[in-house]
Amino acid sequence: MEIRPILSTLMRHKTAAGLIVLEIALTCAIICNALFLIGERIAQIRETSGIVEDELVRIQIIPIGGDADARAQTRADLAMLRALPGVKAATTVNQVPFVNSSWNNSVNLEPDQPRPTLNATMYMAEDRFLETFGLQLVAGRNFTADEYLEFEALNDPNNPARIGSVIVTRKLAEQLFPGEDPLGKTIYTGSDSPIRIVGVVEHLVRPSMQGGPAQREYTTIVPVRGTYDLGGQYVIRTSPERRQEILKTAKEALRANGPKRVILEDNTKTFSELRTEFYQQQRSMAWLLAIVCVALLLVTALGIVGLASFWVQQRTKQIGVRRALGATKGQILRYFQTENFLLATVGIALGMLLAYAINQVLMSKYELDRLPLYYLPVGALALWLLGQVAVFAPARRAASVPPAIATRST
Repeated sequence: MEIRPILSTLMRHKTAAGLIVLEIALTCAIICNALFLIGERIAQIRETSGIVEDELVRIQIIPIGGDADARAQTRADLAMLRALPGVKAATTVNQVPFVNSSWNNSVNLEPDQPRPTLNATMYMAEDRFLETFGLQLVAGRNFTADEYLEFEALNDPNNPARIGSVIVTRKLAEQLFPGEDPLGKTIYTGSDSPIRIVGVVEHLVRPSMQGGPAQREYTTIVPVRGTYDLGGQYVIRTSPERRQEILKTAKEALRANGPKRVILEDNTKTFSELRTEFYQQQRSMAWLLAIVCVALLLVTALGIVGLASFWVQQRTKQIGVRRALGATKGQILRYFQTENFLLATVGIALGMLLAYAINQVLMSKYELDRLPLYYLPVGALALWLLGQVAVFAPARRAASVPPAIATRST
């Protein structure tokens, strides 16, 4: 098909053609970035936590007015919880995944660094921590009995005890020692005392979103036996079908096992529930962006339909003349589809440049990743298809104009 007549016609309707090109360009730019943001949020929602979420429940309990013997109370609670029928393991910990706060420390490779190498979260683990959370060591070992410290001793300025060993995630190990074996390497967290890496787990996420998705697995595990009033976290592992039953039984047992304590019911639930609530904002944002994409595509489609219908009405006699001179319905149909394809191509080209510019702004303002290039052809293909579908009905009406229309007076 000759392109020159189409271009000549478009040049006579510069304003209308320019508006459609601009609309397609804006839609392309927004769609590409919106799809990218949706993809990132879906990836966050589906992230691997490293723990056996479908087997875990969390009970948060706090003392009223403090507990003078929290250590003894914690040991009694753990012994009682582990003895409950259906409980596979239980532990106390300073924090759990899928909450909005976390314990964090700077991590250095040398003592007295002027700037930390990175920031990582810190789980204080007692003897059953790995077993309860279902964490898998991919290198090294678990802590030995002589490596565990009591939290009270660690915070006593007159006690020389210091953390000497640590287990880290694979992601953190690769960030600190790229291409090297991390076992036996030393790091420094909050003091000048070296801490030796003795083990590596495959995954364990930071409780909060601090640091963004890229730092979700900057995680350390230290051999510190905390007490129940240190965050109030009891974590129990059981079979998936018994979680609600064990949760109810454990709460009753804890209430009977010690006075002057309160169970925070809103924070006491299964880890599956914690995860669902934690990612609710990302899930809502993904749906909102999806609705925006659909709305933009609909508006763009209506714009194409409206313009094509207007041009068909304006060029009815011209179309009739072409039909009288022998143009087939298929040729008329292809004419309008080609015209739309050219407009869409110009709009998409401008939209890709605009999409990249918007992504640069998002990167600088919100620390987002660079827009992957494969989102651009996806957006382009979607708009090309949309344009062809939208113009089809007006193009068919144009193809149906009878040759006799050419003989009618205006």
